[in-house]
Amino acid sequence: MNFQQLRIIRETVRRGFNLTEVASALFTSQSGVSKHIKDLEDELGIELFVRKGKRLLGLTEPGQELLVMVERMLLEAGNIKRLGDQYSQRDVGQLTIATTHTQARYALPAVITEFKKAYPKVHLKLHQASPAEIVKLLLDGEADIGVATEALADVPAFASFPFYRWHHSVIVPCGHPLEDVRPLTLEAITDYPVITYHEGFTGRTHLDQAFAAAGAVPDIVMSALDADVIKTYVGLGLGVGIVASMAVDGARDHDLCKLDSAHLFPENVARIAVRRGHYLRRYAYRFIELCAAELTEAKVTQALRNDAEAEAF
Repeated sequence: MNFQQLRIIRETVRRGFNLTEVASALFTSQSGVSKHIKDLEDELGIELFVRKGKRLLGLTEPGQELLVMVERMLLEAGNIKRLGDQYSQRDVGQLTIATTHTQARYALPAVITEFKKAYPKVHLKLHQASPAEIVKLLLDGEADIGVATEALADVPAFASFPFYRWHHSVIVPCGHPLEDVRPLTLEAITDYPVITYHEGFTGRTHLDQAFAAAGAVPDIVMSALDADVIKTYVGLGLGVGIVASMAVDGARDHDLCKLDSAHLFPENVARIAVRRGHYLRRYAYRFIELCAAELTEAKVTQALRNDAEAEAF
């Protein structure tokens, strides 16, 4: 048994049992992948995969149990490597942040600027992704830290922490009739076409819930992943925009008017998440602390420790 065999087992599941994709991901041949799988099955004396001819269809029951062990072993192997780097190259390495466009564009620039001043030799890699993709990147060990509003608090394998709180804002072209509606209501907004975020992005669920609770049905004529796109089309007069408040800058967005709408929608919480069991370098803890000063290394490690103890219990 060797680590390459274990990597192949894990990657085979991740790639939907497509051995061509597994071979490509691990820089080997398909025949080599098949041989490693057969050698491991022969060594263990069990079949790990359900087969139809030469095709793999899924995992057998022992294969499913083995996968849990494989994930844990490869996680710990990665942790050992990061531990060695922590003491041999304290301020050198790579930090991978998985985040949404909104966080990368509006919430993280100041944090990243300060981080790069403190750790100029650390290569910072930003994965811009959907909340669901961020969850997968963290679970697969391909990201060290996740930052998003949705999804992160719902995963038992993560320890997540509040980053900051924010509201949505309603924006219109200057001179729009809604500027005269005070206080602004959801019913008034539904008189106009609406442009906002895709479902599952940047608090969209809270928007839908607010309209539903008021018995109002918005005519969402366009949805986008980021506020810059939404603001562009609002500026063209195609609809009323609903965006994250931090995405509106009075000086930059001088052709748009931000309406008083904090009372219309519930508060959102952007969160920082790390996977339990994933070894974090010292500079990763520093990045988290730059996001929220109260999230010291001691507090984060204590939360991770408590979660791990609770899971074991």
